[in-house]
Amino acid sequence: MTQHDYLILHGVNLNMFGRRDPAVYGTATLDDINNALRHLASQMDVTLDFYQSNYEGALVDRIHKALTDGTRGVVINAGAWTHYSYALLDALDILHCPVVEVHMSHVQGRESFRHQSVIAPACCGCIEGFGSNSYLLGLMALDHVVREREAGKAGARTGKPE
Repeated sequence: MTQHDYLILHGVNLNMFGRRDPAVYGTATLDDINNALRHLASQMDVTLDFYQSNYEGALVDRIHKALTDGTRGVVINAGAWTHYSYALLDALDILHCPVVEVHMSHVQGRESFRHQSVIAPACCGCIEGFGSNSYLLGLMALDHVVREREAGKAGARTGKPE
């Protein structure tokens, strides 16, 4: 098993980036986003593991694996599951590492059903509305939280909301 620092989780329909409503999600593909994250990670001297699934249980299984595979932090875009998957919330809540929620679109400015994130209680923060840069900002935020936490700095976020 190859150890990595951070896990990047992509949920349902996110494999369709680049083809899915470019006015909302832009033209970057999932591969484009992952490549940009790899580039940033190399500058930060961290390693990444990527996982995308259109099956909720598969995403839950990958989150469970993060308990024992050396994962120090998670960036997640759960897609539509953000708004109703208590299974993802429960799985993320089991983790001992920080989790950052990201969304390419500004979900608070969209349909009302998108305004509620049921996974938010398991996350230390959320970045939304910056297109594919939301992922990059999410990775930078996660790295900051992880390093502060590992350094034992007073007031460092624990990974869960305070």
